Amino acid sequence: MTKARLLRLSVVLVSIFMILLIIVYWDNVGTAHFYLHTSFSRPRSPGAIEAGEDWEALPDVDEFLAKLLSSSLKQNSSIPQKAEQLVQGSNKPVVSNLEETVRGYDWSTHKDRNSLDQAKLQVERQRTLREFCANSSFTFPTKERSFDDIPNYELNHLIVDDRHGVIYCYVPKVACTNWKRVMIVLSESLLDQGVPYRNPLDIPREHVHNTSTHLTFNKFWRRYGKFSRHLMKIKLKKYTKFLFVRDPFVRLISAFRSKFELENEEFYQRFAIPMLKLYSNHTNLPTSVREAFGAGLKVSFSDFIQYLLDPRTEKMAPFNEHWRQIYRLCHPCQIDYDFIGKLETLDEDAAYLFQLLKVDRLLHFPPSYRNRTASSWEDNWFAKIPLAWRQQLYKLYEADFVLFGYPKPENLLKD
Repeated sequence: MTKARLLRLSVVLVSIFMILLIIVYWDNVGTAHFYLHTSFSRPRSPGAIEAGEDWEALPDVDEFLAKLLSSSLKQNSSIPQKAEQLVQGSNKPVVSNLEETVRGYDWSTHKDRNSLDQAKLQVERQRTLREFCANSSFTFPTKERSFDDIPNYELNHLIVDDRHGVIYCYVPKVACTNWKRVMIVLSESLLDQGVPYRNPLDIPREHVHNTSTHLTFNKFWRRYGKFSRHLMKIKLKKYTKFLFVRDPFVRLISAFRSKFELENEEFYQRFAIPMLKLYSNHTNLPTSVREAFGAGLKVSFSDFIQYLLDPRTEKMAPFNEHWRQIYRLCHPCQIDYDFIGKLETLDEDAAYLFQLLKVDRLLHFPPSYRNRTASSWEDNWFAKIPLAWRQQLYKLYEADFVLFGYPKPENLLKD
């Protein structure tokens, strides 16, 4: 009888083990492909993580999965050779998209920056973020919740590259199109005639923003079921996590310019028509954005600000990602980011990040826009916005200003 029980127990354990293996090897971009060639990964000191290295204490299930997955690292302990053969492509690729060509590219060559200064800058940015996340007197919505409390649909901005052990939280209007292109090149998640893209700017814009192109955290549930959160935590612990941010008010101006000053049918239907009706008292509006622009009917910046401040907006649906607060997109008090880049220092930050990830020989960040929306424009854009509205708007985006070290725009908040 005892032998029979032991046999049944053995069968059950083997079955569980096989199920876990199937989950792990679910697809080619699954958790088994841990290429941990990052130059730093907290809480350890900077340095690459070797295959089979003992992992730090984790909850029971996490620890079991971690040990199970670490066995695959011995076979996948280096980046495939084909990745080393990536080339830069043309120095001046042809870009046809209106939004990308209307401002032009900066093709100038940038000199190497001082890595020591960059390292100090990162320490300061991370210190600022951690101090305010830990400061009980500074509060904002969702600050106190844990990672487990974040709904799955709110994790859709976290893109995972298992080949290099990288997680990128994308923020719209912060060079995210080109950062998504970089992630596609690194992860080889998109092919062109059977060959992975090698030059980021060769990737068509419509593919860049196609959600099926990227492996994001919100997709884990479909792949790994109840183990999804455990696997997320393992990757968050072992992978290099980065995001890029921008002055919150300048980001709003940029969002307004690209979505309401250019003909955009989707944003006209979803947002412009309601704004024009609610805040400009227009009726019988044209059915298409082309007709509306032809008739001189455009959303004003004042309409846009009223829309953001209107309490009905959030009741109808969460802010669109192009103007949603960064803390709501990337959860910086729940996720311990290893690298915080800023659009204001994009070239320097991107070059330093590529060095840390040890991919600087594989590719360079695509050239940045020459006439990027500048912080010096804030005074002009907000000149006709009532002071009370500006003050309310600051409170709405205050957490982004404070967490990421942007100075309070005092000149806009006083008479």
